[in-house]
Amino acid sequence: MIQAKTRRKANRQGQTGTQAAAARTQRDPARVLLAWGALLAGAGVALGAFGAHGLRGRLDPEMLMIFETGVRYQLWHALALLVVGVLRLNPNLAPSPTASSESSRRLRARVLARVGWLFVLGIVLFSGSLYALSLTGVRTFGAITPFGGVAFLAGWTLLAWEALRGRSR
Repeated sequence: MIQAKTRRKANRQGQTGTQAAAARTQRDPARVLLAWGALLAGAGVALGAFGAHGLRGRLDPEMLMIFETGVRYQLWHALALLVVGVLRLNPNLAPSPTASSESSRRLRARVLARVGWLFVLGIVLFSGSLYALSLTGVRTFGAITPFGGVAFLAGWTLLAWEALRGRSR
């Protein structure tokens, strides 16, 4: 039903269905967060399989454990990113106690978007640096990892703030 509406609207605007879908995605940050979450989760599964089957025996146990830590954090935060995307897509799932005004709903949407992008940044910096460290053995990549951890912590803190915002009113 939604696709039919999109096609009819696209035809009225002289766009193909694909162009209309692309424009809708560009306008809807929640769907972008969902897409990133799904892609990063899928990549995490692939990297986990690569680590378990392709790297076992090729990396020493310490480096394999570092690689697996990167995969674990990527998967958990990709799932968290999916949850944030769903919450942003449908604010009625967990309404904010102060969401009575339009400005409050917009603030909630902005906060959830920032949480999502902090999780993406954390995955890139934290997990990415662990992958690079374990595959190359270059210890300098380990200096990047804490920045990803800070991004994760900032995202979780901001999410907690959003969950508690307005409870005391």
